[in-house]
Amino acid sequence: MGDVYVNFPQQPQKSEREKAEMSRNLHPHSINEESESSTLERVAAESLINEVLGRGLMEHGRRCCIRAPCCNEIFGCHHCHNEAKNSINVDHKQRHDIPRHQVRQVICLLCGTEQEVGQICIHCGVCMGKYFCNVCKLYDDDTSKQQYHCDGCGICRIGGRENFFHCYKCGCCYSILLKNSHPCVEGAMHHDCPICFEFLFESRNDVTVLPCRHTIHQKCLEEMRDHYQYACPLCSKSVCDMSKVWEKFDMEIAATPMPEPYQNRMVQILCNDCGKKSEVLYHVVAQKCPDCKSYNTRQTRG
Repeated sequence: MGDVYVNFPQQPQKSEREKAEMSRNLHPHSINEESESSTLERVAAESLINEVLGRGLMEHGRRCCIRAPCCNEIFGCHHCHNEAKNSINVDHKQRHDIPRHQVRQVICLLCGTEQEVGQICIHCGVCMGKYFCNVCKLYDDDTSKQQYHCDGCGICRIGGRENFFHCYKCGCCYSILLKNSHPCVEGAMHHDCPICFEFLFESRNDVTVLPCRHTIHQKCLEEMRDHYQYACPLCSKSVCDMSKVWEKFDMEIAATPMPEPYQNRMVQILCNDCGKKSEVLYHVVAQKCPDCKSYNTRQTRG
């Protein structure tokens, strides 16, 4: 009997994609092992990077110092420089502020390498400040301050960008609560606080605007009120609604008649609130302005 040949139908060639799919189906465990291995390697690499970047975090507030271009000395930050160089112990001719935007060199606190301004140390790889501003050359690890750079002011501020707005007429940032109510005054913050004498424009404390349009630290204003001082230290106008207080003055004066020799005595006064001059009856308690009914007056003659 001769050989029998059976012709089987020819199978079509599988594509590379189909072969790879078949391999995955045949060896699922090896594929999963490779995937898990690569994931573990990636996590380990990220952990190592974070460990390097995070070394020394919050030990100093920042992980570098700056070299001041004005005096070539090393300071923790520009605030440290300004406090040291404007101290009462420094000759007034030598006092100065740092030109913060001109800082070019920083020194890493972990490895001591002096280098050009940057967030990551070129030698040890540490992050020298979680918050970093390349414009102001500001480094800070405490991001809970919600630092942000204001292009209008040209400096970094704290408190969160969403909580402040920049007034281009006043030339400074105010709390968002004052956006539709503050009186605009050109250069409103470009002077010292009239109580503590800190330069308001660069202050890290909250600033408020008085009805007379003068600016002052919110904390200083509260301290004034704690000591029963309700007049602006610059122009003497009332810093709040004093109508209830003036009513008490009316009652006090009505209950305190002047001795007969002084009952018809006239004096000239100047009202600190409305600026009007007038002639009124003298009283030992206070003199009332006949125009705005304020007792915030001063005797000028009589």
